[in-house]
Amino acid sequence: MFPGIDGFHWSLGHVLFLSLFFAVALTILVTVVSALWRTARDFRAHRAIELCWRSAFAELPDTERRCRHELSGRVISRTCANGFDCRQCSKHSQFAVLPARGIVRDLGLNYPADRFYHRGHTWVRLEADGTLTIGLDELAEHLIGSPDFIKVPGVGSEIENNETAWRIEKNGTVIRVRAPIEGTVVGVGGPLEGRYLKIRPRRNPQDPATLRHLLRGAEVHGWLSRELERLQLQLRAPNTPPSLADGGVLVSGLMDAVPDADWNTVLADTFLEG
Repeated sequence: MFPGIDGFHWSLGHVLFLSLFFAVALTILVTVVSALWRTARDFRAHRAIELCWRSAFAELPDTERRCRHELSGRVISRTCANGFDCRQCSKHSQFAVLPARGIVRDLGLNYPADRFYHRGHTWVRLEADGTLTIGLDELAEHLIGSPDFIKVPGVGSEIENNETAWRIEKNGTVIRVRAPIEGTVVGVGGPLEGRYLKIRPRRNPQDPATLRHLLRGAEVHGWLSRELERLQLQLRAPNTPPSLADGGVLVSGLMDAVPDADWNTVLADTFLEG
């Protein structure tokens, strides 16, 4: 069927076959090269991380994708469709001007008002020099307790919003903590320092839109109340009916205190692994 092979003779059938064969081969080659080029382009433009996050976000249960304006009581019910990035939401300004009607109560955890909060349980604080300090929020600290090992990125590293910012190992489980914002790492720490990263944000931190995707005020209380309810249900004793405690304080070091819990599920829901 191919030239150079004994017994080959040119004919109309051979010409048609070879034309079709090379057309298919060329199409496959162009497709592969195009796919490789797009992949390289996406990595260069940081889009690969965004695509991975979008995929993980789509796998979160509907109860975990509630809009911040529902959490604050500004709207009755709304599901986020923007990967928790209010900077990309065309409806944000419409809802943000409505009064927050959420019920704020003491949840027994310290969430200072001078910080912004990411739903992957990190906090962000704007410093006077324009940098951002990032740490684990108190609920995450109560879950993990004292970590066995942490791995933070090196100074000068670039981190992207919602990618893995640092890793914590506890009782043989690796916990991937998502970055609450994009920027360049200019300092690192750990639990003893009370912070894990200090970054120089890619966008102007004085611009209100830069931190718009993070939670504050009544939104934090609405979100945290639902997180505590989820934990009570997930960490209840085996073979007991679902129930929610009224009051009480979250104990520290839950991974040590309740070793038989389904920590893979609890940590995946807490740190937005999908």
